[in-house]
Amino acid sequence: MYQNPILYADYSDPDVIRVGEDYYMVASSFTYLPGVPLLHSRDLVHWEIINYCVGSLPFEKYDRPSHGSGTWAPSIRYHEGTFYVFVPLPDEGIFVAAGKDPYGEFKLHCLHEALGYIDPCPFWDDDGKAYMVFAYANSRSGIKHRLDLVEMEPDCTKLLGEPVTIFDGEQLGPTTEGPKLYSYQGHYYILMPSGGVATGWQSVLRSDSIKGPYEYRIIMHQGNTEVNGPHQGGWVTSVDGRHWFVHFQDVGELGRITHLQPMCFNNGWPFIGTEQNGDGIGEPVREWRLPAEGQPEYQIPQSDEFDGEKLGLQWQWQANPQDFFYSIKGHAGLRLFCLSNKTRENTLWYAPNALTQIPQHSAFSVVVKVRLEGKETGDMASIGMIGHKYAYLGIQKTEWGHELSLYTGDVTVKTYEGEAKEILSAACPHIGDTVYLKFEVFENKTYRFAWSDDGIRYTPIGGANPLHRATWTGAKLCLWSANKNNCLSEGYGEYEFIHIEDRSNGETRF
Repeated sequence: MYQNPILYADYSDPDVIRVGEDYYMVASSFTYLPGVPLLHSRDLVHWEIINYCVGSLPFEKYDRPSHGSGTWAPSIRYHEGTFYVFVPLPDEGIFVAAGKDPYGEFKLHCLHEALGYIDPCPFWDDDGKAYMVFAYANSRSGIKHRLDLVEMEPDCTKLLGEPVTIFDGEQLGPTTEGPKLYSYQGHYYILMPSGGVATGWQSVLRSDSIKGPYEYRIIMHQGNTEVNGPHQGGWVTSVDGRHWFVHFQDVGELGRITHLQPMCFNNGWPFIGTEQNGDGIGEPVREWRLPAEGQPEYQIPQSDEFDGEKLGLQWQWQANPQDFFYSIKGHAGLRLFCLSNKTRENTLWYAPNALTQIPQHSAFSVVVKVRLEGKETGDMASIGMIGHKYAYLGIQKTEWGHELSLYTGDVTVKTYEGEAKEILSAACPHIGDTVYLKFEVFENKTYRFAWSDDGIRYTPIGGANPLHRATWTGAKLCLWSANKNNCLSEGYGEYEFIHIEDRSNGETRF
C-alpha cells in the first residue's frame, strides 16, 4: 500500500508520462532556476530528481528574481524518440524544451510569442497532425475560463493557423486551466482543473473529434475528505494497464503537494479516486495499492555535505544561475560569495544569488555549519525561509567584530519583483568566524532560529516567525551570502554542510 500525499513537497502543476517501465514527472518552478524539475520513478510513488528541463531563461528580466513570472505549469510528452516539455512563460510565450536523453541536455526554443498563454499541452494525432491545447492567465489577458486548441508543426517549431475555442467555462468551470489532451478507445479527452487552486475540482471534456464539440463532466472533488482542491495533474497508464492520476493539493504555507489517485473508466468516462458520499463523483483516496511492487524506493535529496563536483539537484537559485554566485570545487564546503545587488537594496527577496530548496516535510529542522570569510563590513552568511513574510539568521562582519543578525522581511506587493521591507529583528555579538546556525519549522506553521558554537548546545535568538508562502510557490528554505551594506566585496560564506531532518512525527529538538 501507499499513502497520500506521495510527496509532501511543492512540485506544483505536475504532469506525468510513462516510457517503457519508467515514469517521468515535471512541475512548475516560477522564478526559481534551473527550472521545471524532471523527476523519475518506477512505481509512481517514490521519486528522484534526475534533471531540469530549463537551465536558465533567455531574458534579462530573469537575471533578477521575477516572483510570479517564470516557468508556469508545464507538460511532458514522448514522441518518436524525443522528450518534449512545453513550458509557458506568461509574459513571453510558449517555449519547448526538447531532448533525447532525460538525463541529458534539453534545448529550449520559443514556439510562439504571446502574452497570457499558459498551461500548454501537445498532442500528436493518428493522422500525423499535431496540436496544442492551452489556457489563459487572467492576470495577463483578463481571461480565466477558456481553453483554446491550435494546430502546430509536428516538430513543435511553429503554430499553424489561429487558435479555436473548444471550451468556455465562464459558468460551468470558472478558472479553468491546466488542460491535458489524450485519446483513448475512440474518444478525445481533455483533463482539466477548474475552480481555483485551493478550492477547485477536476473535470474532463470528451469528444469524438479533436475540435469538438466536447461534453463536460466533473470527475473528482473534495467531497467529504480533508483534501481541499484536489485537481490539476496528469493521467498515466501503468505497465499492467491500470490508470492513474497525479495531482496537487494546496496546503498553503508549503505550497502544492503531490497526490496519486487510482483511475478507471465508467461508461466511457474517466473516474478518479473512490466514491465516498454517493454523489457519483470521485473523492481522493488516503491510501491505495501500490502501482508496482519491488521497485526502487527513490527519495528526493535534502541534506548536503557539499563534497561533490557540482551542486546537488535539490538546489535552485532565485533567478538565472551565474557561475560567480558560488564555488564548490578546490576547497572544503560550498562557498557563497557576499555579493551586492546591482539594481536595488540588498534584501533576501530581491537576491538572485539566494540558493533555495523545496521543503519535503510538513515540519523539519535545518542545521548548517558556516564560516564567514568577511572582507568588508556588512558581509554576511545566512540561512532562512523565503516567503511573503520571511526571516533569515546569519553571521555578519561589523565595524566592531562579528555579530549574529536576525532579519525579518515583509512583502507587500506579491508579483514580479514585489516590494519588500526588512528590519533587523535581533542581534548579538559573536566571537570567531564560525558558527552553527539552525532553524526548525513546526507543525503550527511557525519557525524559530538558534545558534551554537559546538553544534550541541543551541541558544535561541528572536521569537517565533510565521511560515508564509511566496508568489505561487510554497515557502522555501535558503542559504544566502551577501554584503548587507550593498558594497562590493570579495568575502564569502563557506558552508561545510547542511543537515535537514524530518520532524513531522512531532519530535522536536529545539
